[in-house]
Amino acid sequence: MSPPPPPTCALEHWDSSALAPAERLAYWHDVAHNWVDVQPLSPGEQLQASWSLLRGADCFFGTKQSSAYEMRTAARHVPPGEDMVVISLLQSGQMRLNAAPGEHQHASAGMLGLYVPYQDACYRWGAGARQTYIALPRREVTAALGREPTNMAIALAQCALAPLLASQLSHLSLLARQPEQLDEHEYAGLLDATRALTLLTLRNLGRQGRNLDRPDAADPQHRGRHAAALRFMQQHAHRHDLHADAIAHGAGCSRTRLYEAFAARGETVMGTLRELRLQRARALIEQGSRLNVGALSWRCGFADPSGFSKLFRARFGLAPTEWHQQARATRPM
Repeated sequence: MSPPPPPTCALEHWDSSALAPAERLAYWHDVAHNWVDVQPLSPGEQLQASWSLLRGADCFFGTKQSSAYEMRTAARHVPPGEDMVVISLLQSGQMRLNAAPGEHQHASAGMLGLYVPYQDACYRWGAGARQTYIALPRREVTAALGREPTNMAIALAQCALAPLLASQLSHLSLLARQPEQLDEHEYAGLLDATRALTLLTLRNLGRQGRNLDRPDAADPQHRGRHAAALRFMQQHAHRHDLHADAIAHGAGCSRTRLYEAFAARGETVMGTLRELRLQRARALIEQGSRLNVGALSWRCGFADPSGFSKLFRARFGLAPTEWHQQARATRPM
């Protein structure tokens, strides 16, 4: 029996330019910051902000950019039934966090952070700051970390999966700002994969210094390992020496766990890597005005141009040169 299709996931957008300046701050609080207390702006300042949201059944993803403003969090601001924790990537700009007297954090572009809205804190967003984040129920974050979450910065070198999570959040952010690229079911699948990778990253972070491959009877981490491995392969598909051990290391698990995660989806690790490389080659052929099969095969991770051409024909029914000719013939002038 095939698994049920993922639920639809509608993409929502908001932009401050659609409102009068006097109405923007209140509306920004209602649509993007209903868990916090947004502070008044300085006299003469106007809020400039945009925000996109993907809302799933048990989590949501957002990406926003704004002019400078300040917000404060506390338990009294969190609506009943919305006890969530935010795992955030600061893509650009700066953010200063005063979590408590004497506790200061300074986040700059490229940093991950874990933020708990029910804790007292003051967030100061710098001009042009872009935040991309996923919000998960606190019970799930607590279970993954093995302890109650607190406001904390996460250095990319601190956790094996942190760079992959940052890359996944950036990728989904880009797609969320291009709504014509995907449909609701595809967004739902990406959001589910991002949620799984986030939980696996938090689990990895919470188990620092311990064995990451402790046997699990049901092993609910398959989905996260698959998402982590897939993201790693997307980043390193050009490497001709990429093999299962390297992919497993990049995904923060053993090779056995990696194989299990792909087998649970009816896939193989190297078969998925080959498909990813072939799809990349096809996209480059369709985009380019000229074609050098040798250079293309090398760029896409195939060391042997002849072998690449055979694999391409077997997968798509045409040789790379024939596909290129067909693409040029159908390309708009």
